[in-house]
Amino acid sequence: MHENSSQVVRLEDYRPSDFLILQTRLTFRLAPDGATVRAELMFERRDGVEADTPLILDGDGLTLKRVELKGAGKMAYEASPDQLVLTGLPHEKHFQMLIETELDPDSNKALMGLYRSNGVYCTQCEPEGFRRITYFLDRPDILSTYHVRIEAPKATNPLLLSNGNRIANGTLDNSWHFAEWHDPHPKPSYLFALVAGDLGCLRDSFTTMSGREVELAIHVEHGKEKLGLYAMDALKRSMKWDEEEFGREYDLDIFNIVAVSDFNMGAMENKGLNIFNDKYVLADEATATDSDFANIEAIIAHEYFHNWTGNRITCRDWFQLCLKEGLTVYRDHEFCADQRSRGVKRISEVRALRALQFPEDQGPLAHPVRPRRYREINNFYTATIYEKGSEIVRMLRTILGAETFRAGMDLYFKRHDGQACTIEDFLKVFEDVSGRDLSQFSLWYNQSGTPNLALSESYAPGTLTLDIEQSISPTPAENHKRPMHIPLAFGLIGHDGKELDFLTAEGAVVENGLIHLQERHHRISLHGIKERPVLSLNRGFSAPVTLTIEQEPQDLIFLAGHDSDPFARWQAFHTLLSEALMAAYRLVLGGKQVEFQQDIVFLAGKIATDESLEPAYRALALTLPSETDIARDIGNDIDPDAIFNARNALAVQIAKANREAFSQTYAGLHDDAPFSPDADSAGRRALRNTMLGYLARLDDGLFLAQRHTKTATNMTDLIAGLGTLVHEYGATTQTQAALDDYAQRYATTPLALDKWFQVQATAPGPQALETISVLMKHPAFHIDNPNRVRALLGAFSTGNQTGFHRADGAAYAFFAQALLAIDKDNPQLSARLATAFRSWRALGPMRQEKARQALLVMVEASAVSVDLRDIVERTIG
Repeated sequence: MHENSSQVVRLEDYRPSDFLILQTRLTFRLAPDGATVRAELMFERRDGVEADTPLILDGDGLTLKRVELKGAGKMAYEASPDQLVLTGLPHEKHFQMLIETELDPDSNKALMGLYRSNGVYCTQCEPEGFRRITYFLDRPDILSTYHVRIEAPKATNPLLLSNGNRIANGTLDNSWHFAEWHDPHPKPSYLFALVAGDLGCLRDSFTTMSGREVELAIHVEHGKEKLGLYAMDALKRSMKWDEEEFGREYDLDIFNIVAVSDFNMGAMENKGLNIFNDKYVLADEATATDSDFANIEAIIAHEYFHNWTGNRITCRDWFQLCLKEGLTVYRDHEFCADQRSRGVKRISEVRALRALQFPEDQGPLAHPVRPRRYREINNFYTATIYEKGSEIVRMLRTILGAETFRAGMDLYFKRHDGQACTIEDFLKVFEDVSGRDLSQFSLWYNQSGTPNLALSESYAPGTLTLDIEQSISPTPAENHKRPMHIPLAFGLIGHDGKELDFLTAEGAVVENGLIHLQERHHRISLHGIKERPVLSLNRGFSAPVTLTIEQEPQDLIFLAGHDSDPFARWQAFHTLLSEALMAAYRLVLGGKQVEFQQDIVFLAGKIATDESLEPAYRALALTLPSETDIARDIGNDIDPDAIFNARNALAVQIAKANREAFSQTYAGLHDDAPFSPDADSAGRRALRNTMLGYLARLDDGLFLAQRHTKTATNMTDLIAGLGTLVHEYGATTQTQAALDDYAQRYATTPLALDKWFQVQATAPGPQALETISVLMKHPAFHIDNPNRVRALLGAFSTGNQTGFHRADGAAYAFFAQALLAIDKDNPQLSARLATAFRSWRALGPMRQEKARQALLVMVEASAVSVDLRDIVERTIG
């Protein structure tokens, strides 16, 4: 851990470095017993920097073998594993230096810098991993061209890859060979990549819009090449889409993807050499679910789109992380919406935002999309940076319109290509093309918290009046929050289900179906409306806000059946379900019998059988709000067991009332056609498996779930059936037989076996902890494999509310000890898992105290990483 890692870094303290590194030449010699790195660096002293100014290079656990100044002159240096300080440098503006370090990739379990995964050398340098390879100015605003030479034994490392284009390769002697790569595009060190090993390859090509042919290659373990076919197809579609939608053409002769099994992140956008967690590359119907296929499509696109939004234009400092991540998430969302159903994709995005980002905004880990300080940058790869950052870009497009937004993006690429930029640079191009002042809009980047809009409405003949108040809960760091510019999309629906028009508006800018909210309070009058409308709000989820509005149940039922906006229609039914569940929760706490409105129960049956709606939409609409959704709506003094019981009661009542409709829908969706991962086929499977989830709660449900599992011809249906058996029927002989069969079938398929661990980890109930304890001793569980740890411990802590939050606190204590064990080798992983405690203050008093004790155990441990300590201390508050 480098010695400055525990210091607080502040945005206001940013200043350019005294030196630049214009050229970087690296030679890696990968021997069986370790690796040496020779770095030849061309430095430039910035204008105005004094000649006696020391050069301070970052390191992290490095062993220095040699440092030399090239050419005339002498210098002095002081070296530690975490820093190299050089003094007595030449007075010339440019000078060259040679630095040689020694590494041990096999012992690198943190998976940062250069490490080995199943015999394959691999790197991960974002955000600060390059300093684990050589001493460097390891910051994103240092842009350098790279020339890389890799030398390794040919027998064990036939594949030698780095960034850019391959310019040379050959044999050194009978057993060693080399390859040289050159990336002509200046880039920050976090985008450096190297891969060496023995892998299979799937090859293809793509012809760009200017007629250049690009070689495409996906490198995977031998024998798994065909499992990369969908990823290759997604890559080619991404390249074409980026040309058509943003005018962005790929700029190298080759694009490489490498899939590895040990990886802390989903994937990494290194220039021309993307390195992926293999779960986001490998897929076929026997081993991957429809969700896996969708994730592969999205993440392949995301990393490719980074070539321009992140690589060609990068961020000046890590406070600007959302400049590349939020913008690129927006781009991959738009790509997937065009590849699939736009309405369904939007609902899925919002569900994820509310599940992951809203709790972050409402808890002790809240931070602005552009934070102003951090202690450990690894801990700011968050849903706020990514998902809320994407929503800000979407709002910008909504406010400006599609044509002006595209003009702004074109100017951004033209003006800032090859630069390290800030949020201000990004917003300025849109101000320049639109003539708008976006200073108020920029608050979205600088204020934490989820805005709430409290709305009331009244109708007099011909006029609808809306009173809207916006607020954001204060935080210790931000006591006073200023009003935001919120684009609120709306619609007015008449009794016949058709859209109503209005003639004039006053009280705010209202244009193109948008109310521009820019004050803390607005009274808006819409004149010329021929009848009392039903109000449809935040259409398309035009802004990431919460709404406080009293709407009659009949209005919500009407919207659920008639709203032309897919998101608003889904939201109406989701609101009905949420309100019903909160009422049921209060009854469960009071020991009373739970009853639900029949209108809501029967509406579920109508939705299931409505052939005018996409199957994927129906599946989403009929998916009850999750236990964490309900907890978020309740807000405080939460009892997870009561939430579970209320949710289960509603599911049972819906199933009983709609048995015939659900059974017919389930049977009608059976398909003997060959498997296809396309959106329509996936939607039909989703609806069928949603029906299974309801029908399995009825008296003959065990037989149905067992048959569904045994007859499944793809992983989507198999895991749905297995999950139903495990979650609904627990420790029955049928369930155990299904688990044993699955484990035997997929014993040598790690990604499929992850699902086996995950299904059991999410089985509800206080007995879950005992299951986790047993599974951690299973021969297939490896605590140094991030995928396996996330499948078991991650799924348990975030996807099993009754198990993790058991009343005696035993799960908290167990989890804390597991995190400390993980933390010894992989601080990034332990810190991310620890965010499961982020909502602990919303629990009831007894659980709060048990959670606090577990957090204190971690923060008071004798050896805890900066990463984990940072998360835990901020969580405790």
